[in-house]
Amino acid sequence: MSDVAETKAWLMGLTDGFRQACILGAAAELGIFDAVTSRGDTAAELAQRTETDLRALTILLDALAAIQVLRKEGDRYRVTDAVRACLSDRSPVTAAPMVRHRMNVMRAWVQLAWTVKSGVPAPKPCGMRGPAADLADFILAMETASRDIADGLVADLQPLEFGTLLDVGGGPGTWTFAFLRALPRARAVYFDLPHAAAQAQRLAQQNGLYDRIQFVTGDFYVDPLPSGADFAWVSAIAHQNSREQNRAMFRKVFEALTPGGRIAIRDVVLEPSRIAPFEGALFAVNMLANTPKGNTYTLEEYQEDLEAAGFREPVLRLRSEAMNSVIIAHRP
Repeated sequence: MSDVAETKAWLMGLTDGFRQACILGAAAELGIFDAVTSRGDTAAELAQRTETDLRALTILLDALAAIQVLRKEGDRYRVTDAVRACLSDRSPVTAAPMVRHRMNVMRAWVQLAWTVKSGVPAPKPCGMRGPAADLADFILAMETASRDIADGLVADLQPLEFGTLLDVGGGPGTWTFAFLRALPRARAVYFDLPHAAAQAQRLAQQNGLYDRIQFVTGDFYVDPLPSGADFAWVSAIAHQNSREQNRAMFRKVFEALTPGGRIAIRDVVLEPSRIAPFEGALFAVNMLANTPKGNTYTLEEYQEDLEAAGFREPVLRLRSEAMNSVIIAHRP
């Protein structure tokens, strides 16, 4: 095969991943994995149960079987226990909100040329379940992303000593829970918007940690942060912001911390070239497509912005290829 033919095959492969992603995403949006019963169901039964068009659903179900997400036996479709655990909304370990969130993200990515031309995210439709469901899926997708790694990453940060954690933009509360499990005598102040706090309170009760957490609602872009903590956790927020916005947020954290307190930032940390790590470079595009001013940043940029906010000696405590690098700095 010639170099041109190999290059063409490689380039065409780069454009092909959307098909299986869209098949899986549509099934998650339609609730297919909760609709299929343990005995298996026909397309007609599932079309009635999900209120979908029979012809269209049959094509989707056959495609799901072709990519081996469903099993087809005669005219009946089945879900394996493992797939149901991963994609049923009734499962405690479900990843369905993340699948639907990625579909929402994809609606912006398909307009990337428009965004690059204009410099602002392109208009996009909401998912078929509506904007409120998209927002709920975003919060629960963050829980999906962090659930399996939080305890291990917190262990990697040890030894840590603090009395009160401030979780800025705490989302579903996953990181608050991990820190409280690691430090049994510590308490936490959770801060986020009301819709996120409602999810976090529900999960805190499930985790048996509700009584150790003070829930404060507000907008960190507008409101001052609760004061008195000696350790602040800023997880997966900085990439949503411009550097100017980050400096303002870091300054709010600085003012909220007690003297000697520390800030820890979990996020992508780019190499100076900005093309590595691979996931970090691609995530910058995600921020371009989905936020007005977001980006991914280098260690040097984080250090400059933390020091501008008043922090001292920012260091890279953990290095990760994805979004699990951690930078720590202290307030004098």
